[in-house]
Amino acid sequence: MTWPATHLSVSIDRSPADVAAFAGDPANLPLWAAGLGSGLRSEGERWFADLDGGTIEIRFTGPVEAGVLDHDVVPETGETVHNPLRVLANDRGSEVVFTLFRRPGVSDADLAADSDAIAADLVTLKRLLEG
Repeated sequence: MTWPATHLSVSIDRSPADVAAFAGDPANLPLWAAGLGSGLRSEGERWFADLDGGTIEIRFTGPVEAGVLDHDVVPETGETVHNPLRVLANDRGSEVVFTLFRRPGVSDADLAADSDAIAADLVTLKRLLEG
């Protein structure tokens, strides 16, 4: 079985290496990824944030230096949500592509809200990197 997928992207006038280095550093997430909650903190090599009254773990699966910014979000329930995020070369700049899967049970309204939040995060990333 496969889930329906939506690809959200933004073009950024910076090299893929620059974009991947910034966006793939978990310490920078609060600057551009509002959808990953608040209170980001590291505990050793692990990263956590607060979301909807609970704690989530955020794990980049990499390799970040190759533009693979895929990350798993693991809430306290233990159910892992995999989020593909890639940085691709686009002429002399970059294309950042997030794949949003529609998981079973997700309503149209929730999917639209997720899509809007991700699109806003990508615009914030672009604004930060292009200055």
